[in-house]
Amino acid sequence: MGVYEELQARGLIAQVTDEKEIREMVNAGKATFYIGFDPTADSLHVGHFMALCLMKRLQMAGNKPIALIGGGTGMIGDPSGRTDARPMMTKEIIDHNCDCFRKQMERFVDFSDGKALMVNNADWLMSLNYIDMLREVGPHFTVNRMLTAECYKQRWEKGLTFFEFNYMIMQAYDFYMLYKDYGCNMQFGGDDQWSNMLAGTELIRRKLGKDAHAMTITLLLNSEGKKMGKTAKGAVWLDPNKTSPFDFYQYWRNVGDADVIKCLRMLTFLPMEQIDEMSKWEGSQLNQAKEILAYELTNLVHGEEEAKKAQEGARAVFGAGDAAQMPEEELSEEDLTDDGIDLISALVKAGLATNRSDARRAIEQGGVLAGGEKVTDVKAVITRDQLSGEGIVLRRGKKKYKKIVCR
Repeated sequence: MGVYEELQARGLIAQVTDEKEIREMVNAGKATFYIGFDPTADSLHVGHFMALCLMKRLQMAGNKPIALIGGGTGMIGDPSGRTDARPMMTKEIIDHNCDCFRKQMERFVDFSDGKALMVNNADWLMSLNYIDMLREVGPHFTVNRMLTAECYKQRWEKGLTFFEFNYMIMQAYDFYMLYKDYGCNMQFGGDDQWSNMLAGTELIRRKLGKDAHAMTITLLLNSEGKKMGKTAKGAVWLDPNKTSPFDFYQYWRNVGDADVIKCLRMLTFLPMEQIDEMSKWEGSQLNQAKEILAYELTNLVHGEEEAKKAQEGARAVFGAGDAAQMPEEELSEEDLTDDGIDLISALVKAGLATNRSDARRAIEQGGVLAGGEKVTDVKAVITRDQLSGEGIVLRRGKKKYKKIVCR
């Protein structure tokens, strides 16, 4: 099975412009491709996971990735998939976010010895003269055609600014510049990017001739992949200072039964034969599949040691592992009374409740366990004895855990 066929088998490919040529180039390791990342935060999140894994797969097959950081397009903001405008960022914030992205991408992509490139589109977009841009690129786009793009349709009723309307042209110009200056002959992106990507392919062929080998491919479910990055509290980040390895592990450990095999196919590097066998699993075996998924992805992002700690910590919650690996909150003497600490304060201190009212509601609703026992008394106290040694595990609901200890 070639790498292109493997991408198909894993459910990653949705649409392509030139399938025969793309298949041949990718399988032969002759593709120089780019994927764009707008630096809207100082960390990548799990919604970027699919693109990062794709870059790694293709590089392993001999193809050359270009990670395009949107230092220029980030000044505008992509309207795709949004019902409102993105907040504007300063150049300083964008530059800082770009630096953070590179450090995280290096865990997935080998940038040594020219095996991959990281390019910032601010290098060409920020120096463009507006009139020159209009003359060079403007004649190749019609407003009628641009308005048919799904990304603009979604914003049409609420209002689409002329500021954002330029994003498609800028993204098309990116591909044109990468093709000219870096020999980039292929672009990959999500299904929500299809219109923007087609614009880049068409721009190259119109300016350089129909024989220009610029090809487009989209990933299946990339827009769903972006949704993966969102939880009730916000994004699940790849930065361990924003989302701990334990919480990252738990996020994947708690995916739905219907999604676990799909995630294993799309996001892990386990052999397809192994995943196909796991697709036959049912009932409690799906929990084992989820553990495998969580471990593999935590290992990929945070390394083997952190993955093992997270796995042991998660198992400890269910009484089958080493509680020493559980993420913990160490209390000081100032946090305690002679008896210990009241449960409401402990929940807030551990970050399991946003405030005392939130903690009280959680207890009254029966959603809090201390040491594996449900507690419904809002006046309950965690004693000093319980906090000594290995401490005690507090649990709120099914997904939030923290060990508290006072040494």
